[in-house]
Order: sequence, then structure tokens, then C-alpha cells
Amino acid sequence: MTDVLIPGGRDVRGTLEDADDETDAIVVAAPPHPQHGGSRSDGRLTAVAEALTERGIACMRFDYGPWDEGYGEREDVRNAVRWARGDDRFDRVGLFGYSFGASLALLAAGDVDPDAVAVLAPTARLADDLDALAALEGLAVPVHVLYGERDTTVDWEPIVDRARERGDEVTDLSADHFFVGNHDTVADDVGAFFERTLLEYPSRHGD
Repeated sequence: MTDVLIPGGRDVRGTLEDADDETDAIVVAAPPHPQHGGSRSDGRLTAVAEALTERGIACMRFDYGPWDEGYGEREDVRNAVRWARGDDRFDRVGLFGYSFGASLALLAAGDVDPDAVAVLAPTARLADDLDALAALEGLAVPVHVLYGERDTTVDWEPIVDRARERGDEVTDLSADHFFVGNHDTVADDVGAFFERTLLEYPSRHGD
């Protein structure tokens, strides 16, 4: 593991976990709501990171900078992807987020053009001008949406319905918002998605 300071004017720090073998693919993982204890050490993020590194994909989990109602946090996600793509670090960059981080991943993806996006328990809107559903509409990269059928914490239904209409991958789990007992299942599904989209297809960025 390597500590990372993400450039961009906010104090954003991450943990880079290298793949078991040398790789040109990475997934940036955005944590849940920082005001509810969300951080890079979240159990769902660490499980996903382990599944990714075992498949030959690096993972960078990060903490948001100072609380900024979702706006600064969206920029943190953008800057984390820019860091992953910059200085020839990685050719293929995926983006994963859970809950608040899932919505931010959708919101940021249209600006920083990752190669694929997977989101776990996204909510449709964080604010009137932080509309994750509208952001999903504009994405032309592979998308995987995972949700808990018993999740009453966030408004995931509009995202799931639109993802199905678009032909995106959708996985339903018998779980609530916290996916207790389902971390390994989530990690395996997300890991397999990024293995297909980052390792098995040519990069869209000239590689």
C-alpha cells in the first residue's frame, strides 16, 4: 500500500493498493457520506479493493476533503481520476462508489471520462444541481449498478430503472443499504465487471 496526496487544492488523501502483478488498470473508489462515518476504510470499499488486486487491477481508495455539501466532494472524485490517469500512471481507469460516493461517481464520470463505472446503492439526487440520474443519462461507457432490494435509505429506484432501460448491467442483492453479509458478493461482482471492462477490452484512450 502507498499513501497518495491527490492534487487539486483540497486536502484529499488516498491509499493505493497495487495489483498482484504489474498492471496498467486501476479503479478509483469513492467512499460513502463522510458525515456518517464514510471513509476509505469502509468495509465495502476494502472488499472491492481486495477483489480487484487479485484480478490484476490496482485500486485507490480515498477520503474526501473538508465537507462541502457534495460539491467539493464531486471535485475530489474528479481529481482522483485525473491523478490516476496523469503522468502515464495508468492507461485504463475505472470508477467505483458506494452510496453517497456512488452518486458522486456518476456525477463526476461525465467530466473525467473513466473507462467504466460501477456504483453500489446510488441515490438519484444529492441536490437540485447534483442530479445523479441526469448524469447517468449522459454516460457512454460501461456502467454497472448494484442495489439492495430492501434498501430504504436512499432513492435508488430511478437509477436502477433507467440503467435497465439503457441496457446497463444491473445486479440486485437481497440486502438493505449496508449489505451486511454481502461484502464478498458485491466485491466479486464489481471485480468481475472491471476485469471485463478494463482488462479484456482495448482502452478508449489510445492504448
